[in-house]
Amino acid sequence: MLTDWRSQVAMVKGGGDLGTGVAYRLHRVGFRVLVTELERPTVIRRPVAFAEAVYEGAAVVEGVTARLVRDTAEAMTAWEQGEVAVLIDHQGEAVGSLQPGVLVDAIMAKRNTGTSLRDAPVVVALGPGFAAGRDAHAVIETQRGHFLGRVIRQGEAMPNTGIPGEIGGASVDRLLRAPADGVFQGKARIGDRVKQGQVVALVGGVPMRSGLSGVLRGLLRDGLSVKAGTKSGDVDPRADPSHCFTISDKALAVAGGALEAVLALWPRAESP
Repeated sequence: MLTDWRSQVAMVKGGGDLGTGVAYRLHRVGFRVLVTELERPTVIRRPVAFAEAVYEGAAVVEGVTARLVRDTAEAMTAWEQGEVAVLIDHQGEAVGSLQPGVLVDAIMAKRNTGTSLRDAPVVVALGPGFAAGRDAHAVIETQRGHFLGRVIRQGEAMPNTGIPGEIGGASVDRLLRAPADGVFQGKARIGDRVKQGQVVALVGGVPMRSGLSGVLRGLLRDGLSVKAGTKSGDVDPRADPSHCFTISDKALAVAGGALEAVLALWPRAESP
C-alpha cells in the first residue's frame, strides 16, 4: 500500500455537481481531496457545487466545507481542519507539482482536455471522451439509465447524445439555454417555483424563459458573460425544493462508481 502523504491526496478536476459528488464521497472515506477549477466557473447547480468556493471563499455541501486555497500549504491546513481544498488551476499545473495518488477528471467536457495515465497512480475519468487503458485506468458511465455509475475497465462510456436525461418525465424542456450573447442576470432564485413561460433571467437584456413549470434547480451566477445557447439553468418538474440543495441521485451514482474504481485500484497502485 502507498504510504507517502501525497498518495492520500485525491485530485478532482472540476467542481460542478458531478465532480462535487465524487469529491464528497472521496472525502467521506478519508482522502485528502483537492478540487481544481477555473477562475470563473460556469456552474448551474451552485448550491451543490464546491466550485462556488472560487467566488465565495468557501462552499458547504451536505455538511462538508470546501475552502478556496492558494497553494499546497493552505491545502494542508484545509485538510487538517477536515475540509476539501479548492484551487484555481486553469492551466493544469497542480497535477505535476502535487503528484496526487488519485486523479479524477470530472470536467465533463465530453472530450479529454489533457488528462493522462501518467498523471497519477490511479486515474479515473467521468463520461464520454475517454477510453479506459488509454486515457484513464477506469471510466465511469454518466448517462442516465441502466448503466449509470458503472465502472468501465475496457472501452468507453456511451457517446454524448446531446439530449439531457429525463427527470420527472421531462428532458429537453427542463434545460434553460442563453437566448443571446451577453451578461447573465437572474430574475429568479434557485429553489423558486416557476411557471412555464416565466422569465427567470436576462442575457444581454433578452429574456430567458422557463420551458415548463417546476422548481428552479439550477441557474448561472449573475455577471457571467455567456454565448447564445450556453446551458444556463435547470427546472425540475418534480417540484421538490429540497432537491435543489442536496447532491443528486445521478451525482451520487457516478461518485459511487468513481469511489469503487479508486478503492479497487489504489491499494495496489503503481506508477505506469
